[in-house]
Amino acid sequence: MDFELVAIALGDVTWILLAFCLGLFAKFLSLPPLVGFLATGFILGAFGITSGDTLNKLADLGITLLLFSVGLKLDLKSLFRPQIWAVTALHVSAVLTIFGAVTLVFVALKFPLFESLDWKTALLIAFAMSFSSTVFVVKVLEDKGGMKSLYGRVAIGILIMQDLLAVGFLAASSGKIPSVAALGLLLLIPLRPVLWQLLVRSGHGELLILLGLVFALGGAELFELVGVKGDLGALIMGVLISAHPKSSELAKAMFGFKNLFLIGFFLSIGLSGSLSLPALEVALIFLCLLSVKSGLFYVLMTRFRLRARTSFIATLNLSNYSEFGLIVIAIGVSNGWLESDWLVAMALLVSLSFVVSAAVNTRDNQLYHRFHDFLIRFQDSKRIEGDQILETSGTRIAVFGMGRVGSGAYDRMVERYGESVIGFDADAVNVTNQQKEGRRVLQGDPSDEDFWEKLEKNYTFDLVMLALPGHRASVEAIRQLKAINFQGRIAATAKYTDEEKLLLKEGANHVFNFYREAGVGFANEISLPPDK
Repeated sequence: MDFELVAIALGDVTWILLAFCLGLFAKFLSLPPLVGFLATGFILGAFGITSGDTLNKLADLGITLLLFSVGLKLDLKSLFRPQIWAVTALHVSAVLTIFGAVTLVFVALKFPLFESLDWKTALLIAFAMSFSSTVFVVKVLEDKGGMKSLYGRVAIGILIMQDLLAVGFLAASSGKIPSVAALGLLLLIPLRPVLWQLLVRSGHGELLILLGLVFALGGAELFELVGVKGDLGALIMGVLISAHPKSSELAKAMFGFKNLFLIGFFLSIGLSGSLSLPALEVALIFLCLLSVKSGLFYVLMTRFRLRARTSFIATLNLSNYSEFGLIVIAIGVSNGWLESDWLVAMALLVSLSFVVSAAVNTRDNQLYHRFHDFLIRFQDSKRIEGDQILETSGTRIAVFGMGRVGSGAYDRMVERYGESVIGFDADAVNVTNQQKEGRRVLQGDPSDEDFWEKLEKNYTFDLVMLALPGHRASVEAIRQLKAINFQGRIAATAKYTDEEKLLLKEGANHVFNFYREAGVGFANEISLPPDK
């Protein structure tokens, strides 16, 4: 037996067990488990343990799968909205100016780790501080079901724009120019129908998951071969198949794999180096400046006509420093521009910012209500499309989820109760199609925290019917209804008995079980022929 492999395995078991215990403890404190994973990394680092090949490979794989999953949900058109590209450009420019100036002040004061810097390295540090963490933000949005919300789409769009800037910086700093063969990547666009066919033929089981891994890892490797950042390849592969109806099923199938591998990333941050007092001081200085970075996001978003609440929640999601900052600082250290302690300081800063951001994001609604009167002063009187107040006066019945079941329920309720019925669906295309068919349907998702804020305060729903495509969405919608003290009746759909029980436990008054009720309906439609 190879005892070296046994030793590696035992070491992996140790950090896996510690990560589980601290992740569970963080969850007990109402914090995301990733806070416990970060703490695990620092504890292991304090005992002189460094990140080995196994952990590094887990971290790299986790980031690749994360960006692939972002691509699966990305709407490219959204990147061309000024709320995305203009906010990103202005924010990066402002952070470079303000943080660069603050860094130069500490240079003049000959503060530890600052005394050897010049204006060029000050701008490098400011650039590292301008990014927010894609890994962290996507994880938080997924945990609270905010990926489809407007604030979630805005945050993801800004992160994608930042990632594009990151690719440019990496290419410039390494002096590595994409080869001529990179032009061949454009052939992926006409090959998209082939990718779609593979997606269809893979079915719904293990072949689908395996195909997702092939797309993500194969795309990353293909881009690396022609001198382009591999993570961008995973993102692009996700975008290429994002328009296919099966892309959401693929994203769900790979959800657990991605989360497992991301544990390695959060652990590796804490294992980046040994702590020192100067590094801790630098981390605390820039942690204090996090409020400036967040404030800039909020002001810019409200100036581009996002509502105060949308801007505030998106800002909280982006209120952290990025793992990309570690890469920028690592490049500076490897080129001799910065002392090695800067890498430790940045690792500590990223970790501390995750803890702060996790804490405020679990209390985003409470914080918004507490500072509502102040925050609302920045809100513009005009609204962008998708962020307007929704007109629902005179409506008694609301049907959420206008698929086949929802559309049928809507039509039947209109027959019984007339024009007091309204429908909602999260898909803008489906909303347009429903309106063309003469139904009164608006865009909205009841599991989205923004939705209820956009309704007129005098809405008069007596009955809410949830015909949503996912069980989790129905549970979240019921919780939102309870949060606003909804006094009417709630009806929901379910496929399985355990889902039915949970929906009733959460507060649904009636649950329609597809399979059982379909069987009853089928039996009611059939009768025996008369006896001969």
